Amino acid sequence: VSVVVGRVVVETVVVSVVVGRVVVETVVVSVVVGRVVVETVVVSVVVGRVVVETVVVSVVVGIVVVEIVVVSVVVGRVVVEIVVVSVVVGIVVVEIVVVSVVVGRGVVGGTVPPQEQQYKRTS
Repeated sequence: VSVVVGRVVVETVVVSVVVGRVVVETVVVSVVVGRVVVETVVVSVVVGRVVVETVVVSVVVGIVVVEIVVVSVVVGRVVVEIVVVSVVVGIVVVEIVVVSVVVGRGVVGGTVPPQEQQYKRTS
């Protein structure tokens, strides 16, 4: 589904596939306003009691790119979640990674220190 109003473009795509006990669903939402692009992608895979979900949110404004990636894996009462936040300005990249594990009601969390890298990004 696409909607265009003046300089604003909103597009939504949903794809679901079910094969036996396996369900795969992908949702993409893009919003473009002039030079600003915001895109959200959600991919969910369910196999019985196991759920794997990936969410990617990207914001692009000129040479600045902010991207948030969340990967969640749920198996019964155990939840593992990895969050990566990346900020790219030109050739400078700053990344923060957070990993957390939840078993029942307890939380074991940790943060990987920020990493600053310089490299050429190709897209």
